[in-house]
Amino acid sequence: MEVRTIDLNFLGIKEAIASYIVVTEEGLLMVESGPHSTYAFLEQKLQKLGYSIKDVKKVLLTHIHLDHAGAAWALAEQGAEVYVHPFGYKHLADPSKLMASAARIYKDDMDRLWGKMKAIPEDILHAVDDGETVRFGGKSFKAHFTPGHAVHHIAWQVDNVLFTGDVAGVKIGKDGMVVPPCPPPDINVEDWRSSIEKVKGLDVDTLYLTHFGKVENKVEHLNHLEETLLSWADWMKPKFENSEEVSAIIPEFKAFVNQQLLDFGVAEQDLNKYEAANPSFMSVTGLLRYWKKKASH
Repeated sequence: MEVRTIDLNFLGIKEAIASYIVVTEEGLLMVESGPHSTYAFLEQKLQKLGYSIKDVKKVLLTHIHLDHAGAAWALAEQGAEVYVHPFGYKHLADPSKLMASAARIYKDDMDRLWGKMKAIPEDILHAVDDGETVRFGGKSFKAHFTPGHAVHHIAWQVDNVLFTGDVAGVKIGKDGMVVPPCPPPDINVEDWRSSIEKVKGLDVDTLYLTHFGKVENKVEHLNHLEETLLSWADWMKPKFENSEEVSAIIPEFKAFVNQQLLDFGVAEQDLNKYEAANPSFMSVTGLLRYWKKKASH
């Protein structure tokens, strides 16, 4: 099976967001569309590989966050069928609430970061169940529901390969540290740990991370992810309990994470790649909301 990694050059930064294409005799299947802001770059990269956008016949999304699914509508306009979690289906059929929510967070940066998002016609938009397979080009792509980062998260398995979206974290470079992206509103540490165990138990030995690239030491990688996820949640808990101001927490958290990365051996020039793939302010907001939900139950 031929898997091609497409670096979408998000914000001009290499190894921040990937799309993956699986080459078959029926055409291309793509995992993750990336954001609409990188769509023109995606077209160029496909052309350099000898393909066009119209060669993409199927798009499998791990979840509907804009860095993963923002350009799916543009691929659908060119004839691709799109597959997504049932909870995400309605937001791709009508993205108005999704985009309004994102606009409240990103404000004037929306277009620069993410571009536009339009509705996908329901006749080419498909909701898949846990364990359901999408067959294409002689291959079966199996959906594994893996909540924790998002309630609408799917990891897609084909043969011994798993396209992990964000459930297996963010890792920049072959020797980089794996960290957990924790944006609002769905972060749930317990669910994520269960999903990590689920991935460990799958008959796969190669992970393809959207942020970023191929991982082959599955168990070690996932153990490290879980350890870091717990350290971030534990760091945030007293900040929540003491009702500290979010604006004060963000630089402290960024410094905490950067020190973790540097201690692990991440080069200082790669810190901006981690920040582009996994913004600190999003993880602060997500983890504070997680502890608020915990406290209310």
